[in-house]
Amino acid sequence: MDLLKVATDLFLSKLGSSAGGINSEQVSSALGSLLGGADGQIDLSDLISKFSGGGLASLAQSWLGDGENSSLSVDQVLAMLGQSEVQEFSASLGLEEQQASSALSDMIPELIDTNSSAGGLLEAVGGVSGLAGLASKFFR
Repeated sequence: MDLLKVATDLFLSKLGSSAGGINSEQVSSALGSLLGGADGQIDLSDLISKFSGGGLASLAQSWLGDGENSSLSVDQVLAMLGQSEVQEFSASLGLEEQQASSALSDMIPELIDTNSSAGGLLEAVGGVSGLAGLASKFFR
């Protein structure tokens, strides 16, 4: 599963008609820089750790569970990803920071939620027991 492609498609859908002339290659490159590791690929475990380590563990848990997802605010996006990083991301796409931050705040919970079940994060961390081990690290 190519999480960067999934994230790109979700981000573009959250922008809707305001995406203008932005193409998927631009978004993919920008998201790879913002959310990706050294290889430019998105690692959901690292992304969840970033939010959980920043005091937002309950949000991350809601995205991983089967219930309703808690919303992620623009301020929380800026705090967890870094305001200068989000500014650079939005500038690379020719978007206003508020517009890019808002789309990210809608996209990230959905990305984690839809990829945390079968075939996604659960398998990557070793099933439910592995997820429990990963979650326990958030609360240390």
